[in-house]
Amino acid sequence: MASRLGMGLFLIASLIAAMGLFQTAVADTYTVGDDLGWTIPPGGSIAYSTWARTKNFEINDTIVFSWTNTHDVAEVSEADYDNCTKTNPIGSVQQTSPANFTLDSNRSRYFICTISNHCELGQKVTINIGEWNSASSLTIGAALSLLLSTIVISLLSHQI
Repeated sequence: MASRLGMGLFLIASLIAAMGLFQTAVADTYTVGDDLGWTIPPGGSIAYSTWARTKNFEINDTIVFSWTNTHDVAEVSEADYDNCTKTNPIGSVQQTSPANFTLDSNRSRYFICTISNHCELGQKVTINIGEWNSASSLTIGAALSLLLSTIVISLLSHQI
């Protein structure tokens, strides 16, 4: 009985480890603004902040800025984001669409358009990495927990 319980606990630990590997191995690609794209948003910066709040950005995800007309994208510090300061970008200003950025650490990232007054008109977005923002993320977590529980109960009941 003890060896079967030990085997059951080993299987549980193995399943949890496998789920952890699966979750970190999957990277998503997000187009900033979805159908809106990267442009001066109607109604100001609320469009991009609302868009970002509905996403669950994780390390290794890619965000894509796609635009037409005259725009660009620059990563900046939080202070430069808040003030729409265009003179001190982190890295180079991306002037060709689409511009891709890979999220490589668990920190907030700040992006603006440096053309004219586009930032002041709302063409800026904050990407918060590692936060569970959407209800769908919670639903997926609950479904995985239920699946894991069902598998564990099944395995234990067959070994006793």
